[in-house]
Amino acid sequence: MATEAPMPAPAQPQAFANPHVNSSTATPAFRTPPKVPDVLTTIYSFPAMEPLRFVHYPANHLHLPLRRDILHRAVIFEGDATRQGTASTKWRNDVHGSGAKIRPQKGTGRARLGDKKSPMLRGGGVAFGPHPRDFSTKLPLKMYDLAWRTALSYRYRRGELILVEDGVDIEMNEPRWIKQIMERNHWGNADGRSLIVTKGVRENLFQAIAGTGEDGRAKTEDDIDVKDLLELGRIIIERSALDGILKDHSSDLNRIVPTALYS
Repeated sequence: MATEAPMPAPAQPQAFANPHVNSSTATPAFRTPPKVPDVLTTIYSFPAMEPLRFVHYPANHLHLPLRRDILHRAVIFEGDATRQGTASTKWRNDVHGSGAKIRPQKGTGRARLGDKKSPMLRGGGVAFGPHPRDFSTKLPLKMYDLAWRTALSYRYRRGELILVEDGVDIEMNEPRWIKQIMERNHWGNADGRSLIVTKGVRENLFQAIAGTGEDGRAKTEDDIDVKDLLELGRIIIERSALDGILKDHSSDLNRIVPTALYS
């Protein structure tokens, strides 16, 4: 049998000023957020792929839960931004020609018709045709930054984020050299292709990858987006490039939590 009891009196939240305390004596303060656990990553040498050392990254950078909805919105946002929107057609007012009526309204037994610029005639205007427009959509910056780290976290948990030492390059720009590296490390077309991300342009590497495009792509840190992180089988990325991406896409992380203390 259920028993009733009076509800406890609600406690006064600390966020509101205490009426018995002078507001002039209230001193605002800041408390640091709780420490985020780290995840362990191995740095390899390129192209030998020998392990060099370990490095720790915060879990809110490389160990976020998978959010398909946020990734989908980020990919759509990037795709809309790349649409040119330059398709254009002429309406009847834009077509060059006379505006005189072609034939009388009645008496000919034929359909009613206006000038020769009518959309029903060849060479006339286009009814409801496309015109230049902006297809870009909006997405909150914090959500977009979260999508970047979510994509990297997805790759990290699946073992598809390979961190290498800075200065990734090969001696010659021959496609056969990079093809041998891809086949030896199982990065090629047979294993889902790979994306190599560098901090700057590596001439030999980029030319060799372009010569054997079926095995993967090579891009700089500034040329990739969320779709690139999800499209190919794995990501081989320089440490400085990864650090730069995480630095540029961490606006949603609160490093200082505001609070108030009352005496």
